[in-house]
Amino acid sequence: MEHPENSAEYKGLTVNSGVAQPSIVNPYLKRGRFKHRALTVSDYVEGIVKGNVTVLGQAVTLVESMNPAHQAMAQEVIEKCLPHAGRSVRIGISGVPGAGKSTSIDEFGVHVLEKYGGKLAVLAIDPSSERSKGSILGDKTRMEKLAVHPASFIRPSPSAGSLGGVARKTRETIILCEAAGFDKIFVETVGVGQSETACHSMVDFFLLIQLAGTGDELQGIKRGIMEMADGIVINKCDGNNVDKCQLAATQFRNALHLFPAPESGWTPQVLTYSGFYGYGIREIWDMIYAYIDFVKANGYFEHRRSEQAKYWMYESINEQLRNSFYQNPAIEAMTGEAERRVLEGRQTSFVAAKQLLDAYFALLH
Repeated sequence: MEHPENSAEYKGLTVNSGVAQPSIVNPYLKRGRFKHRALTVSDYVEGIVKGNVTVLGQAVTLVESMNPAHQAMAQEVIEKCLPHAGRSVRIGISGVPGAGKSTSIDEFGVHVLEKYGGKLAVLAIDPSSERSKGSILGDKTRMEKLAVHPASFIRPSPSAGSLGGVARKTRETIILCEAAGFDKIFVETVGVGQSETACHSMVDFFLLIQLAGTGDELQGIKRGIMEMADGIVINKCDGNNVDKCQLAATQFRNALHLFPAPESGWTPQVLTYSGFYGYGIREIWDMIYAYIDFVKANGYFEHRRSEQAKYWMYESINEQLRNSFYQNPAIEAMTGEAERRVLEGRQTSFVAAKQLLDAYFALLH
């Protein structure tokens, strides 16, 4: 019997009426018998700069990996991509769950690509289960138009782990996307907790999506988020909801007047629109680009970018110190006993923490 590796099928040929013809499917290759060559740092950088989205996706996976070897390699790739980055408009999009962020991003993205051209990357941080560490990663299913658009790149990332770590990886992904030629970057947050603060620290324009007709529109919004917003848009302004949206917009405008003037000198605007029907999308983009022109003219755009770079330097230091502390074998051995003392009431949390930190610093000397 002929060995399958010597057969015509294995060599990519099929025998039909005595004539060898190209095979459509090679079953041996399909089973993953052959592995692709591992990419080097140069391969990653070359592929990214050329705009290869497959290589870009692999590089983002490298950035998100917890493997120390992968992390070291990712940092090299980011460092070499840095000179090609920075030439984009970064827009943060947030809002309460159910506000229609993904549907709105789909409409926003298609509009901006059709009107202004270029390339768009959407980086969506999905909510993860704290128990199972699972993630929905369903944004692509809700961004039907962008998912098939040739000029878009959608990358959902699970938010399991520390928020700071996820946010840092998102910022690094922005650099890779910019190096790949994406001149518009959307960063979508989960709309809860401190993710808005992290998002605000890596974007040029922070857009807050709200709903009307849910009761007291202002009650569910933290003052800090309102102060961060460069623009507020009220979704689902269609049908019987139009009057409620207009009323909510008036309430938001009045509330914004109570806050101190933003450092940028820009007066945040409040607009209404319908993500489902696509009404009001053009006005939102006119507002965003008016803001970008405004802050570039007065120098705030570059100032904010510089401040963000400094912020992430300190965030990286904090994360590295935290990881170094918790991954230290000696500290790991001491932590269990410290927990027991605290749980049994034999020691306060603060004293236990100080003893662990003192022990850690003693190990460094």
